[in-house]
Amino acid sequence: MGGKIPFGPTYEEMLYPEKIDPEIRQKALKALKEDELDPINLFNITWKDENNKVRKLVLPPELTGVDANIVVLLGRYFPSGSHKVGPAYATLIEGCVDGVIRPGEHTILGPSTGNFGIGVAYICRLMGYRAVVIMPDSMSSERYERIRKYGAELDLTPGTESDVILTLKRTYELKKDPKNFALAQFELLPNYRFHRYVTGNSAIEAVRDVGNGRIACFVSAPGSAGTIGAGDEIKKVFPECKVAALEPYECSTLATGGRGQHRIEGIGDKMCTLIHNVLNTDFVVLIHDDDCVKGLKIIQDGTEILIKMGVKEEKALELKDNFGISGICNIIGAIKMAKFLRLGPGDNVVTIATDGFDRYRSVLDDLERRTLEITDFVLERWFRDIFLRANEEYIYDFRKPEAKERLFAQKEQDWLPFGYTKEYLDAMRSPSFWEDEYAKIKEYDEKIRALR
Repeated sequence: MGGKIPFGPTYEEMLYPEKIDPEIRQKALKALKEDELDPINLFNITWKDENNKVRKLVLPPELTGVDANIVVLLGRYFPSGSHKVGPAYATLIEGCVDGVIRPGEHTILGPSTGNFGIGVAYICRLMGYRAVVIMPDSMSSERYERIRKYGAELDLTPGTESDVILTLKRTYELKKDPKNFALAQFELLPNYRFHRYVTGNSAIEAVRDVGNGRIACFVSAPGSAGTIGAGDEIKKVFPECKVAALEPYECSTLATGGRGQHRIEGIGDKMCTLIHNVLNTDFVVLIHDDDCVKGLKIIQDGTEILIKMGVKEEKALELKDNFGISGICNIIGAIKMAKFLRLGPGDNVVTIATDGFDRYRSVLDDLERRTLEITDFVLERWFRDIFLRANEEYIYDFRKPEAKERLFAQKEQDWLPFGYTKEYLDAMRSPSFWEDEYAKIKEYDEKIRALR
């Protein structure tokens, strides 16, 4: 690569792939199907399909049990199989055009519990960087396999999903070597910029032909809290929209300061991440972790059960392969919020499926080992309990100043030890901090265009 900036899309092209040079766009679409490792796939980092329509599912009401439309954006069609590749690319390309990441010189570190690490491994493969992914040692085996397949090295830290603080400490240790540059998803703002601009505006577009065309609620379970940044953009267009952050009941750090192990890979990281704009978080909702695993079992392996419970066969089949555990968590949270907000026909709740089923078969195998029996009768009971009977329990209102104050205090507790100043954290209390960060997209797009 000889020190040249890798060739990749602007933020604008990730939101509007129709603005990519048509020849490049055609080559990229071909590579998406035929050659995952062709660098032209960088131009497939978008929520949209070849017809420039947002990839989404509107869930059947027989599954959700609510009148409101629950609209799920589908992340599995991104290159590498998850939308996390977007923030990984955004962070790397911003570092490239700023001159702080140099090809041939830097090794890229990717602290993660899975999908972001896979995204970092993939992006580094395409852009010609050596990558080391730092993650807990008890994630699904499919995640490790995929990271190695893309040629990255793994540096595993002890513990589970919610022990990400150890992953951060290890990253800070490795960062002492100036050759290492961390794509620090929990603290670097390209993650926020990508999701606010690309995911937020894609969500707004996704509902144009659904219900009343507006978004009443946006629901997202924070891992790094990048995705929930989409809510900032949605609120600009639909000020009435409520933003709900979901957490595992077993690890309710934002809601109650609780910490614990849980089974929802990719979320519930025992902290309030640096890039979480808590000013726009209206509610925090707790979801039982095993409900998400069982819910995935129903959608993935229980097509007959879904049909028996009234879901049309075509819809039941359409659901398969589109969700991971956090996607099911987001669906349950969306149902709970639709009930809590008393939403009716025509109202839309939007949420995200970060990835697809391809990295979770081992998790369902584990469920089968842990469960005495999974008969049709059991699956029907799970279906009713998890989806139809999702209730308004464990929904915390975070709109009051004292509730926000708790989140700011949590952020200080989590990030002062990593060298961030109180002044910097206090700046995040002002909406202008987030607007200024968001406005940088324009200058980055100009730099990317000029340097590629």
